[in-house]
Amino acid sequence: MTQLAKRGLTTAVVCSEPFRGLGKNQARVFGVPALPLVMIEHPLGGLSLEQVEGRALAAIPQVVELIKTALKQS
Repeated sequence: MTQLAKRGLTTAVVCSEPFRGLGKNQARVFGVPALPLVMIEHPLGGLSLEQVEGRALAAIPQVVELIKTALKQS
């Protein structure tokens, strides 16, 4: 993901709240401290397909905003 961001592509990492700090630290370590995090509800493991789809649907507005922001900056 960080390599794509370094090449100028719009990227993000999907994670849940317990992993926010890890996501931010890893982005910084790999040289992309501003890498956006798309936050979903925790947990993801052990969920039914319908529940996972719900998490994905809840993330869509965040992804749309990232794309809009990237388009405005280009």
